[in-house]
Amino acid sequence: MRTSHRTAMLGSATAALMLLTACGAPTTPGKGTDTTPKAVPEAPSKPVALNVLDVAGNLQLTQGMIDEFVKENPKVISRITYSNAPAPDLVGKIKAQQGAGRVDIGLVLTGVDGMAAGAEQGLWQKVLPAHADRLSNMKTYQEPAAKMQELAGDYGVTVTYYPSGPLLEYLPGKVAKPPTTAQELLDYAKAHPGKVEYARPANSGPGRTFLMGLPYILGDKDPKDPEKGWDKTWAYLGELNKYIKTYPSGTSQTMKDLATGSADIVVTTTGWDINPRVLGTVPQEARVSTLQGFHWVTDAHYAVIPKGASTDQQAAVLKLLQFMLTKKQQAKAYDDGYFYPGPAVQGVNLSMAPEKSQDAIKKFGRSEYDALIANNPKEVPLDAKSVIKAFDRWDREIGGARK
Repeated sequence: MRTSHRTAMLGSATAALMLLTACGAPTTPGKGTDTTPKAVPEAPSKPVALNVLDVAGNLQLTQGMIDEFVKENPKVISRITYSNAPAPDLVGKIKAQQGAGRVDIGLVLTGVDGMAAGAEQGLWQKVLPAHADRLSNMKTYQEPAAKMQELAGDYGVTVTYYPSGPLLEYLPGKVAKPPTTAQELLDYAKAHPGKVEYARPANSGPGRTFLMGLPYILGDKDPKDPEKGWDKTWAYLGELNKYIKTYPSGTSQTMKDLATGSADIVVTTTGWDINPRVLGTVPQEARVSTLQGFHWVTDAHYAVIPKGASTDQQAAVLKLLQFMLTKKQQAKAYDDGYFYPGPAVQGVNLSMAPEKSQDAIKKFGRSEYDALIANNPKEVPLDAKSVIKAFDRWDREIGGARK
């Protein structure tokens, strides 16, 4: 199931982030890798065989884009090979190839964590500003996607985007009046012990979005500083902790608990609301709500090029990324609501998406999402070092031994 796959990707990506950032200052590739910048031709000298590594579940959104490019451009890419890996394996794979002087992975698809941590470790080629002219479609990013691009610096290229959450999900037959404030959520948890649930933030997209979203909801001093600016958030989570029975290790379990009635209210995001209902994991009649003071905490997927990739590989990838950022291709990112909406560029709407996506979103989407997305602030997530500090404190003070 996609939801299970996504939980694995989110959890492993976070583990990679914590591992990589802990490594300290950037390192350089092994002796066998020539890191001297070379001119990248406008097109490869001959069609390349491109190996794509996905550590974020992004191919669910973009494989159709890539396949179409390969079909239309046989003189650029002769064949393509896809592989998936847990994000903790990313560093080992890339560094081993760089150390051997033979990098055969030409494109990596990753989340914020892997992109940022890999940049810190010196794994990625800089694509900007040197190749900005070849990636002119980046100028068409939606404003929040452009802000997510800022997190990538000169290394990654944003290929998909979504506002994420945090949202609350519930079954109307179980919860007649959902909480509308943080205090009401706390009161509900107190009155119904064990019935409010969210997964461990370090292993869950909705969990970490809830963690990063609460400082805005609660009006904390500095939502970007989990150490010195989250006094209200840590106090609130500590109080809520008294009435939470368990913190599942991944989001999929919270969705199953919602469906079976083990939980009345779970934390979710747009994608985790829509996609599990498309798949039948959660009943279609489930509803979502927000809390007063709600800000979106956004998310994105990135394309990065490992250092050591040949100039022909780089040329091919640059052409591919420009193609992926066209409106026609971006419309495929609607998928089955997995990363809803999904497109990173402006001017893409559901009517442009494949029929399968249109059918899924029309049946399982939310009419209220358009207004929620348009009318609420959008915040970029914490940077890599800050989110690790937040996860560590949550694990020590909130989750403790209860996983």
